[in-house]
Amino acid sequence: MSDATVYQVVVNDEEQHALWPARTAPPAGWRVEGFQGSEEACMAHVDRVWPDIRPLSLRRRLAESAEGAGAEQASSPADGSVSSAADSPVVDR
Repeated sequence: MSDATVYQVVVNDEEQHALWPARTAPPAGWRVEGFQGSEEACMAHVDRVWPDIRPLSLRRRLAESAEGAGAEQASSPADGSVSSAADSPVVDR
Protein backbone atom coordinates (compact mmCIF):
# COMPACT_ATOMS: atom_id res chain seq x y z
CA MET A 1 0.00 0.00 0.00
CA SER A 2 1.45 3.39 -0.94
CA ASP A 3 1.25 6.50 1.20
CA ALA A 4 -1.18 8.96 -0.43
CA THR A 5 -0.39 11.65 2.14
CA VAL A 6 0.57 15.01 0.65
CA TYR A 7 3.39 16.63 2.60
CA GLN A 8 4.65 20.19 2.80
CA VAL A 9 8.13 21.38 3.60
CA VAL A 10 8.31 23.50 6.74
CA VAL A 11 11.20 25.63 8.04
CA ASN A 12 12.04 27.03 11.47
CA ASP A 13 14.01 30.14 12.47
CA GLU A 14 17.25 28.10 12.46
CA GLU A 15 16.57 27.30 8.77
CA GLN A 16 16.06 23.64 9.60
CA HIS A 17 13.68 21.85 7.23
CA ALA A 18 11.11 19.16 7.94
CA LEU A 19 8.14 17.44 6.32
CA TRP A 20 4.66 17.97 7.70
CA PRO A 21 1.30 16.70 6.44
CA ALA A 22 -0.14 19.39 4.13
CA ARG A 23 -3.64 18.99 5.57
CA THR A 24 -2.52 20.37 8.96
CA ALA A 25 -0.91 23.61 10.06
CA PRO A 26 2.78 23.37 10.99
CA PRO A 27 3.66 23.26 14.69
CA ALA A 28 4.57 26.42 16.61
CA GLY A 29 7.94 27.80 15.52
CA TRP A 30 7.68 26.40 11.99
CA ARG A 31 6.42 28.07 8.80
CA VAL A 32 5.38 26.63 5.44
CA GLU A 33 8.28 26.87 2.96
CA GLY A 34 6.06 26.53 -0.11
CA PHE A 35 6.89 23.11 -1.56
CA GLN A 36 4.48 20.20 -1.22
CA GLY A 37 4.09 16.76 -2.73
CA SER A 38 4.80 13.15 -1.94
CA GLU A 39 7.21 12.26 0.84
CA GLU A 40 9.84 11.34 -1.76
CA ALA A 41 9.39 14.59 -3.71
CA CYS A 42 9.58 16.67 -0.53
CA MET A 43 12.71 14.83 0.63
CA ALA A 44 14.36 15.43 -2.76
CA HIS A 45 13.45 19.12 -2.51
CA VAL A 46 14.90 19.38 1.00
CA ASP A 47 18.10 17.68 -0.19
CA ARG A 48 18.43 20.34 -2.93
CA VAL A 49 17.66 23.44 -0.86
CA TRP A 50 19.28 22.49 2.46
CA PRO A 51 22.81 21.20 1.73
CA ASP A 52 24.30 22.45 5.02
CA ILE A 53 22.19 20.97 7.80
CA ARG A 54 23.88 22.90 10.59
CA PRO A 55 21.54 25.33 12.39
CA LEU A 56 21.76 28.97 11.26
CA SER A 57 23.07 30.15 14.64
CA LEU A 58 26.00 27.70 14.44
CA ARG A 59 26.84 28.70 10.85
CA ARG A 60 26.86 32.37 11.91
CA ARG A 61 29.09 31.68 14.94
CA LEU A 62 31.55 29.74 12.83
CA ALA A 63 31.61 32.47 10.18
CA GLU A 64 32.26 35.13 12.85
CA SER A 65 35.06 33.00 14.34
CA ALA A 66 36.62 32.58 10.91
CA GLU A 67 36.45 36.34 10.29
CA GLY A 68 38.04 37.02 13.68
CA ALA A 69 40.81 34.50 13.03
CA GLY A 70 41.46 36.10 9.63
CA ALA A 71 41.86 39.53 11.26
CA GLU A 72 44.32 38.12 13.82
CA GLN A 73 46.37 36.45 11.11
CA ALA A 74 46.43 39.65 9.05
CA SER A 75 47.87 41.62 11.96
CA SER A 76 50.70 39.17 12.76
CA PRO A 77 53.85 38.52 10.71
CA ALA A 78 53.49 35.99 7.90
CA ASP A 79 56.13 33.70 9.44
CA GLY A 80 54.23 33.57 12.75
CA SER A 81 57.08 35.16 14.68
CA VAL A 82 56.51 37.60 17.48
CA SER A 83 58.44 40.83 17.38
CA SER A 84 59.48 42.84 20.40
CA ALA A 85 61.04 46.23 21.03
CA ALA A 86 64.46 44.53 21.25
CA ASP A 87 64.06 43.37 17.65
CA SER A 88 63.39 46.90 16.41
CA PRO A 89 66.06 48.51 14.22
CA VAL A 90 65.37 51.86 15.91
CA VAL A 91 67.64 52.43 18.91
CA ASP A 92 67.16 55.14 21.52
CA ARG A 93 70.41 56.84 22.48
